[in-house]
Amino acid sequence: MTTRDLKTSEVLRDGTDEVVLPVRVPFAALLPWLSRHRGKTVVIKFGGNAMVDEELKASFAEDIAFLHHAGLRPVVVHGGGPQINAALDRYGIVTEFRAGLRVTTPEVMDIVRGVLVGQVQRELVGLLNRHGPLAIGMTGEDARTITATRHRPEIDGEPVDIGRVGEITDIDTGAVEALLLDGRIPVFSSIACSADDHHVYNVNADTVAATLAVALKAETLMVLTDVEGLYEDWPKSDEVISELRAKELESLLPGLSSGMVPKMEGCLRAVRNGVGSARVIDGRVHHSVLLSISTYEGVGTTVVPD
Repeated sequence: MTTRDLKTSEVLRDGTDEVVLPVRVPFAALLPWLSRHRGKTVVIKFGGNAMVDEELKASFAEDIAFLHHAGLRPVVVHGGGPQINAALDRYGIVTEFRAGLRVTTPEVMDIVRGVLVGQVQRELVGLLNRHGPLAIGMTGEDARTITATRHRPEIDGEPVDIGRVGEITDIDTGAVEALLLDGRIPVFSSIACSADDHHVYNVNADTVAATLAVALKAETLMVLTDVEGLYEDWPKSDEVISELRAKELESLLPGLSSGMVPKMEGCLRAVRNGVGSARVIDGRVHHSVLLSISTYEGVGTTVVPD
């Protein structure tokens, strides 16, 4: 059994539970990683095409359920850019972007909050709970898990007001730890509260995932995106860097595209603050989480400490 592949219909047993492996991978490659990480926390940022493609959503949920049943402690963080854009279009609201961030008025924040918590989170929780009573939806507002202040980016050297966009100032993982101890999978919408609870803020989901990974002392941070990984010399080459150290990543950051910057900054922050490794993986690939774990497909870029 250790040298052949496991198929969808085959079952991995640990003496008490039985776990269906949802994708064909070499068992010999997967088992050492699962054994090493059993009991450890893994934070996964769910985003990109995986959020809008029905089959990719289902395969992602299968992967997370498998990790849970195999003895790991997954925590999922999600954003919802495409769904938010669609909702704003339906309401006829045009939003402006400044410094690469959506200007978030109170009206826009109400829609963002409703989409993230009432639509994206509920759907993901439902998909996970097809595999058992596992997932519970959360936001940073719950038990004041994530506190933020208004983020004021600089344009031409001057700070600008872009509304209810938040910058994390504090994190309290007590409620998350309680859920993990109870055998649940927390599913986080990237919303935070102000210190006085008078405002809520939309926070970049990559930043939330990295901050949670550090606070929870996670073994691994995984970030799903719409590219194969970090390219060696984009756009001149499409060769993906399979692994790099924190110092190497830091030197590459100034030349990265705006979409990759928060993801790679989050990976860098994570591995420099105690997280064992951080991976950017291709969410367009079915079962990319398990394929990344098994390492035989090379579906992303791994960042490790110096």
